[in-house]
Amino acid sequence: QVQLVESGGGLVQPGGSLRLSCAASGSMFSIDGMGWYRQAPGNQRELVATITRGGSTNYADSVKGRFTISRDNVKNTAYLQMNSLKPEDTAVYSCNAYIRPLYGSQGWYWGQGTQVTVSS
Repeated sequence: QVQLVESGGGLVQPGGSLRLSCAASGSMFSIDGMGWYRQAPGNQRELVATITRGGSTNYADSVKGRFTISRDNVKNTAYLQMNSLKPEDTAVYSCNAYIRPLYGSQGWYWGQGTQVTVSS
């Protein structure tokens, strides 16, 4: 059974940094695109950043220059380095990945999310 597990969230002061991880586990052939999304209370889920298997990246305008997405294809893990955090970055951050499992259907899989709170 394939699953994604996020970690690294928490409480940080404005201007601080956090590094989120998203680890895929289970039997799989490959992982294609991976991404980070966030949802603040009362808001719709929004794209934060995506990365292809080859390393091409895409960012929301609101995080460009502050956040960096990366991945380790050997560890089947994606990362989101978040610097210069602002109170408006407060949200539940979730990762997704397009996975081709050994058993079951290929498609987009989601993690359970991790809370990031930016507050003094």
